[in-house]
Amino acid sequence: MKNISLLIIIIFLGVTSSFSQVLSNKNKQYTEADSLRGSLRPERSYDVLKYHLQVQIDPEERFISGFNTITFKTEEDLPVMQIDLFENMRIDSIIHGTEKLDYKRKFNAVFVEFEEALSAKATDSIQVFYSGNPIIAKNAPWDGGFVFKKDEEGNPWIAVAVQGTGASLWYPNKDHQSDEPEEALIEIAVPTGLTNVSNGRLLGTKYLENGYTRWSYKVSNPINNYDIVFNIANYVHFQDKYKDLDLDYYVLPYNLEKAKKQFAEVKPMMKCFYEKFGEYPFKEDGYKLVETPYLGMEHQSAVAYGNHYKMGYLGRDLSGTGIGLKWDFIIIHESGHEWFGNSITANDIADMWIHEGFTTYSEAVYVECRWGKDDALKYLEGLRKNIGNKAPIIGDYGVNSEGSGDMYPKGANLLNTLRSIYNNDELWWKTLKDYTLTFKHKTIDTKTVENFFNTPVETDLQPIFDQYLRYSAIPVLEFKKTGKRISYRWKTDVPNFNMPVDVFINKKEIRLTPSNTWKEFSKEVEDLDDIKVNEKEFYIETKFIK
Repeated sequence: MKNISLLIIIIFLGVTSSFSQVLSNKNKQYTEADSLRGSLRPERSYDVLKYHLQVQIDPEERFISGFNTITFKTEEDLPVMQIDLFENMRIDSIIHGTEKLDYKRKFNAVFVEFEEALSAKATDSIQVFYSGNPIIAKNAPWDGGFVFKKDEEGNPWIAVAVQGTGASLWYPNKDHQSDEPEEALIEIAVPTGLTNVSNGRLLGTKYLENGYTRWSYKVSNPINNYDIVFNIANYVHFQDKYKDLDLDYYVLPYNLEKAKKQFAEVKPMMKCFYEKFGEYPFKEDGYKLVETPYLGMEHQSAVAYGNHYKMGYLGRDLSGTGIGLKWDFIIIHESGHEWFGNSITANDIADMWIHEGFTTYSEAVYVECRWGKDDALKYLEGLRKNIGNKAPIIGDYGVNSEGSGDMYPKGANLLNTLRSIYNNDELWWKTLKDYTLTFKHKTIDTKTVENFFNTPVETDLQPIFDQYLRYSAIPVLEFKKTGKRISYRWKTDVPNFNMPVDVFINKKEIRLTPSNTWKEFSKEVEDLDDIKVNEKEFYIETKFIK
């Protein structure tokens, strides 16, 4: 969710065109460090099966130390293995069996050298011992790093957020979204008296007799590297249930009553998302909301919440319609990521619209469940003022490059446009739920999404995906009057663009099938003013040539 805050800036700056230019990597000169992080090199030809992360966190020194045992299966013979850990963090040793391995470091990549190449299709593990002072975030979650704060009672309040920046900021791993461990054991030692909340189920605690207590959590499902977290504070805990899903809440003691009231929204949210997207995809690990010293993040089964118990986005409405003030943005958006981003994950961060476009759309889905389709359409239309249309949504592949921040509101409006093209809500909701079930716990790419949503309909959606995702501009529907005849066409970057669109002719709705060549209305339309495009349901630009 890290780019969402920039949408707030746009609202107050009058939707400046510099937004997507700031986020675009169009003119970036990529470095070897970008390729080491973003590409699947031969040294990364292994599949991570499990992480066992055991770390002690010293709040006073802002220092961490511990190990990660990486269990993996080789895909090819592997003489050298790349793992990732930020170069400011020290590697104390790397152990394979009983042997201490040599390694070389380049930027944030670590190349582990085996005495003999590991054979293809072999299951093995290495244990990486490390320590250091991790990077401190200046403005989490929009820059990655640790957050060391105090609560109102002077107790340590510590968390981490690393989406985009990379989980290798604080622990060694294969830092590429295409590879998720099938399970994880997360053991965090914190000063005794504090609570740690991590992903998955709490297995138990162990007093270490050095003033620290180790909190052990098990994640039983595949998990993104950047989702693996800790949350350390003087938490109080309360529980609830939705159907057979455990709902666990961890908040600061003085916010308990506010949290009980605010978090009541989780149940209607779950009711809506179960209906539209299918059951919660990490039921074995439970669902948690955890109060954090930063705004929020979609950390799997331990969703970070820092919206100060306000409706909207810190009391503001991203859509400018008032509809966004009916609900708590962070609860809905970050929980929506459990289906879109956590369960279904983009292979490459160039395709992060798969996370953010669908999750922003889930906000409108929630609005529709609670207050009806008209409000959902108004909300989506309101979000459009946050779109820059200055750079493509999809980034550059293989170099750790995200696309434009338009992936949030433009991605959501693309999905709403597809729904309108389907012109069959029963089919649309079935397809959307089938999508979440088909790719549950999988990593995918944009082409997979395009093929899936293209299959149920006769209209070829590929040119539509191309225009909205791979070009900066949206389709322009042009009308012109020549004599007594009125013609229409699409003006697009993509050739052979034949997207249907609904228009009102003298207040009667009809479906047009424009192409890139001019077509005339079959019946006489007296004036261009008699035409009104259904722009609530289709995110396009309309131009009348007089």
